[in-house]
Amino acid sequence: MAAAPLLLKGIPRLRSLRLQQQSGSSVSGFLISAGRPSVCTAAELSQSLLQSQSQSLSHDDAFPRSAKDALQRSRMDSPDYRKWKNREAEILCDIEPIISLTKEILHSDRYMDGERLTAEHEKAVVEKLLAYHPHSEDKIGCGLDSIMVDRHPQFRCSRCLFVVRTDGGWIDFSYQKCLRAYIHNKYPSHAESFIHKHYKRGRGKWF
Repeated sequence: MAAAPLLLKGIPRLRSLRLQQQSGSSVSGFLISAGRPSVCTAAELSQSLLQSQSQSLSHDDAFPRSAKDALQRSRMDSPDYRKWKNREAEILCDIEPIISLTKEILHSDRYMDGERLTAEHEKAVVEKLLAYHPHSEDKIGCGLDSIMVDRHPQFRCSRCLFVVRTDGGWIDFSYQKCLRAYIHNKYPSHAESFIHKHYKRGRGKWF
């Protein structure tokens, strides 16, 4: 299969993407899923998160609140906590589209094992995931030809993304490592808290 016309070709362009990412920090400027309209704003999601927690604490006002509930309410009212919830919602809106797209690619019947992605999906995966992998240059090696879906070489029950190189070789890469690196780079003050809360380490999955 010929390389997609929009696919990035190797390390020089990858470095350019990183420089562009460092020069801008708008929430909407990075992760917008290919062909998918945004379903929320950070402000709306932040308000929803706060309301959800408030409702969980006040489900029955007829009973005295415990000291733990009182402490939680006090924490929720603090400016620092509201700032964290706003940033949490911002990060969720930022990364949710590419997570949804990646899960669709890996876990639906859209692609067979060993099949290369469409041009649209390849472009999204390269720009929004591979560009932020901690070892992206090593993964690309002699040059990037395309992106493929196949079984993990060790864990045959799992499917993952692969870089197909211009010399015909291929190597897997973790989209989760890409996301963690992106969050650490763009949201350094809140990255650890967010990842600890939303990344299920035992199962290796987001959300």
